This record gives sequence, structure tokens and C-alpha cells, in this order.
Amino acid sequence: MPKERTHSFMTLSFDNTEIAFASKSDLDLRRAWALFSMLGRKSLVDGGKKLTEVAFALHLPVKGAIKATLFRQFVGGETINECAHTIAALAKYNIGTILDYSSEGKRSEGSFEATTQELLRGIAFAKGNTHVPFAVFKVTGLARFELLEKVSTGAPLSPQEQAEYKRVEDRIDRICRAAAAAETPVYIDAEESWIQPAIDDVALRMMRRYNNDHAWVWNTIQLYRHDRLAYLKQLYTDTRADNLHLGFKLVRGAYMEKERDRAAKQGYPSPIQPDKASTDRDFDAAVDFCLQHIDAIAFCAGSHNEDSNLKLTQQMATYQIPANHPHVWFAQLLGMSDHISYNLAQAGYNVAKYVPYAPVREIVPYLIRRAEENTSVAGQTSRELSLILKEMQRRRKTV
Repeated sequence: MPKERTHSFMTLSFDNTEIAFASKSDLDLRRAWALFSMLGRKSLVDGGKKLTEVAFALHLPVKGAIKATLFRQFVGGETINECAHTIAALAKYNIGTILDYSSEGKRSEGSFEATTQELLRGIAFAKGNTHVPFAVFKVTGLARFELLEKVSTGAPLSPQEQAEYKRVEDRIDRICRAAAAAETPVYIDAEESWIQPAIDDVALRMMRRYNNDHAWVWNTIQLYRHDRLAYLKQLYTDTRADNLHLGFKLVRGAYMEKERDRAAKQGYPSPIQPDKASTDRDFDAAVDFCLQHIDAIAFCAGSHNEDSNLKLTQQMATYQIPANHPHVWFAQLLGMSDHISYNLAQAGYNVAKYVPYAPVREIVPYLIRRAEENTSVAGQTSRELSLILKEMQRRRKTV
């Protein structure tokens, strides 16, 4: 057990760019500046997306250009071994790595099994490796979306579908069993609301199976949904008699526009909060609930929101919870919000970065989402640019 560290939130500042970019060379900063400058222009992002799709369709040699730009900023490598440099670089600053196999768009049984094997390799790599504290997977990487949707509605499955879903559950069980054996907690990512009931169901069954002495299986709670805070609290109540150790990754969410559009088209009430303030309120309330039940709940605040991260450090101090309590983690995506990650780690908090990896062609959908996210999230790109510029100016003054 690591030595507990006292709180330092009174001096914690996400404006400290010397700490935030300590791992970056001057050339790294210039590259990041150029990239985020481009990401700030929606027309360039939209045009680049279309050009990339056309280039791959025509088998044009664009791999080098992608690896030199978006891939360099947001991806650890094409394989686990290629991520070693990124893992070591983050570990130097007390930041863990969450290996995230981000190959997407697979639909065959063979591809689902191949993904399972890759996830098992990641867990084996993480076993005993303090620099890789978590594993993660998406259920849609192991199952057909349509099958998950049907299971979520409670509709009866055909014999063939029953057999297919049993294979899905077997893949998930193998991953969770391996995670528990390796003593490496595994996150099950949240997805669209209309397939989430199937994910919640299997996640709870895995928790009941493997979380009797420790939280090895963690479900993800998307607080931009108006019903998820209640779900989290009810799950805690329902499992108290079983003395389960619950694990949760708390996030705001990633499918807002898709959720609202589908609800409008199909004529059902949107599951999304009415406004951002409601999302922020429920996110903070979920964090507080987990802190109040810290002996039974381990959680990770997966957030790029400065206020939420700072508030969590303050709440930990209020509850007298040590900065590096093993049940409390902070996480951000590789290549984004380094000012949050590195300053938290410097102050002694448990921090990890999501480090995606996959062959370039297969990870392009992920990279496009990162580009679009930086364009659409209010203030994200401008904040990154302002901090990079501040650090570049600071370095010029100290030369």
C-alpha cells in the first residue's frame, strides 16, 4: 500500500503550465500548437474527415500523414509493445496508463474473438505492472449492436440469437475473470442508452461474480442522462446485503446529439439532461455519493472539466480522504487536458490517461471523434491553445 499523502488542493492550480508540459519538448509544443490550431477550425476538421475517408477508400498512402498529426497527439501506438514509450513517459510523472484497444467497426464472430484475445493480452501485460493500473473494453467490440439492442428491449431471442448472446457473455466473462486473476480492475465502457440495459445487466452479473473481495469489474455511469444518478444509488442499495465491492467510472457522456436525435425521431422522451447545469449537478452529486461510501465504492472521475476535478480534490479534503486513496482515481484522454492530469499527479492524486492503440486504418474513427470533439466542445481547443502558448512564452523568458 503506498504511503498516504496529505492534501495539497489549496495550492493546486491547473494554470501551472511548467508542470503541465514538463514532458514536452519545444518541438512537441509547436506541433501541438499547430494541431490544435487546425482543430479549432470546423471547416478543416470536416474537410479532413471527408478526405481521409476518400483516401482510404482509394488506398492512397495517407498513413504517414495521420501518424505524424492526430496519431502522434492522441494515440500510444499500433500495438501494445509500441505503447511502451508512452507508458514509460507517463509513469515518469506518476501517471498511469489505461490501455484502450480502439479498433472499431467489426461485426463478425471472428473479429469479436480477435478483439477478446487482444484485450486478454492487454490484461496480461498489465498484470503486476503498476504503470498500467486498469484495463477497459466496449461491449460493442465483442457483440453485434443489433443483438445488444434486442436484448435491451427484453424481446425474445431466437435459438440462434440465444447461442450468439451466450458467446458474447462468455467473452465478457473471460475478460473479467482474467482481470480479477491479474488483479487489474477492468472498466466496462458505457454506450448508447438503447443498448445500455444489456451492458448494465452483464456488468452487474460480472460484479456479483468477481467483486466479492475487491472491485475488479467497474461499470461506467454517464451523468448527462437524467436517470443515472438514481441508478447508481439504487445499485448501491440493492447490493449492500451482498457486501459487493462496487466500481464505477463517472463521466458526463459521449452520445448526446445522437441520443436527442433518435428520441425526437422515434417520439420518446429524451434520456439526456435538459441542460449542462443539470449534468454538472448530477456529476458532482455522483462523486459526492461515492466519496460518502468510499469503503464500498471505488470510482474514477473521467472528466476534462477543471471545476469538477478541483471540486473532487476539495471534497476529498472535506471527508479527510487521502490524496492517493486507492478507491479514488482521476482520468483524462491522452493528448488532452495535460494541465489537469499532470498537475493532479504532481499534487499526489491517482491519475491515469486513456492510451488508445490500434492499427492506423482501424483507429481512424476514434481519431475523427477526437478531432470533432475538440471542435465542438465549447472552449476545449481554445483552452489547449492558450495553455500551450503560455508555456511557450514562459520558456522563451527563461532562456
